[in-house]
Amino acid sequence: MSGKLDVNGKKTRVRVKSRSSTDVTAMETELEVLAGQGRTDGERAAAGEEFMRFRHLYMRFLAEHKSKIDWEKINPPKANLVKAYDSLLPSDAVEDVAGLLSKLAVVKLNGGLGTTMGCVGPKSAIEVRDGMSFLDLTVTQLVTMNERFGADVPLVLMNSFNTHDETQKIVKRYSELPITIETFNQSRFPRIGRDTLLPVARTLHSDKTDWYPPGHGDLYESLHTSGVLDRLLAQGKEYIFVSNVDNLGATVDPAILHYMARTDPACEFVMEVTEKTRADVKGGTIIDYEGAPRLLEIAQCPADKVDEFKSITKFKIFNTNNLWVKAAAIKRVVEQQQLSLEVIVNHKQRADGVNVIQLETAVGSAIKHFAGAVGVNVPRSRFLPVKSTSDLLLVKSNLYTLGSGTLLRNPLRIYPTVPLVKLGADFRKVSSFLARFANMPHILELDHITVTGDVTFGKNVVLKGTVIIVANHGERIDIPDCAHLENKVVSGNLRILDH
Repeated sequence: MSGKLDVNGKKTRVRVKSRSSTDVTAMETELEVLAGQGRTDGERAAAGEEFMRFRHLYMRFLAEHKSKIDWEKINPPKANLVKAYDSLLPSDAVEDVAGLLSKLAVVKLNGGLGTTMGCVGPKSAIEVRDGMSFLDLTVTQLVTMNERFGADVPLVLMNSFNTHDETQKIVKRYSELPITIETFNQSRFPRIGRDTLLPVARTLHSDKTDWYPPGHGDLYESLHTSGVLDRLLAQGKEYIFVSNVDNLGATVDPAILHYMARTDPACEFVMEVTEKTRADVKGGTIIDYEGAPRLLEIAQCPADKVDEFKSITKFKIFNTNNLWVKAAAIKRVVEQQQLSLEVIVNHKQRADGVNVIQLETAVGSAIKHFAGAVGVNVPRSRFLPVKSTSDLLLVKSNLYTLGSGTLLRNPLRIYPTVPLVKLGADFRKVSSFLARFANMPHILELDHITVTGDVTFGKNVVLKGTVIIVANHGERIDIPDCAHLENKVVSGNLRILDH
């Protein structure tokens, strides 16, 4: 037997397997000390509840080290598990859209920072198109939709301790708009030392680098614990549309909402999937595992199976992380403690050189816990993430037009997929990226571009086919105004060669 923290930071008794007893007991002792450092009864109780959730995650981490996924039991999803989007009633044929929307809430996962793109603060605050940030576009979409249908679809933001304060300031800017915005924080869990498997934090109020938000799989419990889920249910909200705040294609789709509400009311969970391309080989995918739907992430794959996971022959679709979930079902699985999401072990190194582990979960892996769960194979247009400045080039270009907060593919683009863009380290930061383009190049007929080194682009540059631009170390390439590059390689001395 070993201890288990209750919501007040105290221990109750629970049986664990003997092999892990030493690790668990040591962890519980550390967590009890940290929780007891709360400055008020409320803070101590909140820390105790949070650490209780962390302890459950830690227990699964220890258990999963001994019970890896059996690759031989993995199969592509059965035909009835993934619905074709075209089999759904088209959005423009859905009746009483206003009635459906009255039962909907939109949740955006807003816990990430813009550090990978060289920005400070929440990633959702980065300007992506025509002076508008991710949040600006989301709010504009919902305001437009609410006004069109006379609806009141609220926006709910799941922040992390990294993004909360700044997001609260940003949200105030929308206070005069006809939209309800709620926020809540996901959990703050302690990073653990790679060698000790114990928290590196020595106090509850230590530096932020000792703590981490445990991935978007924390949504369900944090939504419930915050009280937001119960408030949504009290307002008559039956369905929750969840997506990453940086996916500009994740808009409310009446066709999918209609499927859940009217076509298949027994369905509690819909995962939007789409066809893999060469840019998506790392994306998680729906599988059939021992006869049940599961989400398989690349982090779960044995090292010798990673290439097979990336192949589009066996795994042809991937998870967009656009999810539709029944609110009452979330309440049930949380309150009945049914959630057991696969643990993603994320190895990090702090600035001071300390090697740490973050135990995380993915929101889509909950698919196995919901009745009637299915995937819907949606058009590629519903997956438009901006993870890097390479993605930013696409959404800022003439490949898209912007209307009412929604990016629409330019109909003049004749190819079904978007170009593959690979910008080098000199373009990684948003500020550097913007400084290197006089304006965005025209890329309607572009298939692939790779740019490395010190390269700048003049005004009204046109790129077609495959274009590779490489500035050697110590050299610079300035693509002149109105340059037209089609199937060209541009080298360090600005020679233009047929590709």
